[in-house]
Amino acid sequence: MSTVATWPLFEQMLTRFRELETMLADPEVAVDRVRYTKLAREHGALIRKVRPYQDYLAVVADIDATRELLDAGDDMRAEAERELETLEARRAELMGRLEEFLLAGEDDFDSIIVEIRGGTGGDEAALFAGDLFTMYSYYARERNWQIETISFSPGEAGGYKEIVFSVTGEGAYQYLRYESGGHRVQRVPSTETQGRIHTTAATVAVLPEPDETQIEVRDQDIEWERMRAGGAGGQHVNKTESAVRIWYKKGTPDEVEVKCQDERSQHKNYDRAMRILRSRLYERNQQRIHARRADARRSLIGSGDRSDRIRTYNFPQNRLTDHRINLTLYKLDSIITGEMGDLFQALRDHDRRQRLEQAVTN
Repeated sequence: MSTVATWPLFEQMLTRFRELETMLADPEVAVDRVRYTKLAREHGALIRKVRPYQDYLAVVADIDATRELLDAGDDMRAEAERELETLEARRAELMGRLEEFLLAGEDDFDSIIVEIRGGTGGDEAALFAGDLFTMYSYYARERNWQIETISFSPGEAGGYKEIVFSVTGEGAYQYLRYESGGHRVQRVPSTETQGRIHTTAATVAVLPEPDETQIEVRDQDIEWERMRAGGAGGQHVNKTESAVRIWYKKGTPDEVEVKCQDERSQHKNYDRAMRILRSRLYERNQQRIHARRADARRSLIGSGDRSDRIRTYNFPQNRLTDHRINLTLYKLDSIITGEMGDLFQALRDHDRRQRLEQAVTN
């Protein structure tokens, strides 16, 4: 009996990989530099996932052939048992690599854009949004990731009404992808004179940052204008039109609008706005795909719906509760300063189990 388990996602990748190899060998494609570059990039992105899967298929075929030798003579059987032990160890190693690819999802990004917005709660919500930004900043520095602030709107008492920033580093998306959703905080605000616990909220959106070949934005699909920046900024804000607003109007009744004003250079503001726009368009495309796969994905925790309440931070009890996996940790003081390893590992383990149940059929 065959030990091969089919992995539908990797079978689809393998089919696409072979299609790309055929297209890249086509002389008509080779002379179209734009198309060839796009196809070559997709081909390169698939190699590191397809090659381990091809190795896995070869190993399990060798396992089947070796098991047939177990019924042979004693000398042959002993050799087959030693070979089988080696092959099964190799299969376990390859399955671990494939599981990691499944955990990462259909795409893997080393650069993401994170948007944090204070919800209901006024000043306290802005302070909580600031705490979340600080938490992610500490964790990013611990992993040697780079953070770049793209835009922000400060709260009147501190923190942020809204902050948008990028995180760049190996594995950034694999770990932070679980943060999309509603975050709730329960604590006594610094302005509370009677010691009452208030409940406020913030929303987080984690958006993979695609490059220009992954999400194409044509000039005819957008409108943009230069404008004066609002808010604090001194004489520069009042006298120059460096802020940029971009509207994307293609393919949706609800246009996508992005505004950037935090750089003194209009060119830099435009570039930053386009980065945010591409990320939001990618997220919108993924949501459409996920909607078509809703039944298959309903139980997965990486869907990224920012309207869902995913976590509660209870400061009086030093407690963090992740509602998606019913996990409670009584070390909020450590987590809020960036010690998120145990939390993320629990989320990754839970996600891995669910993805494997849905991705592997015998």
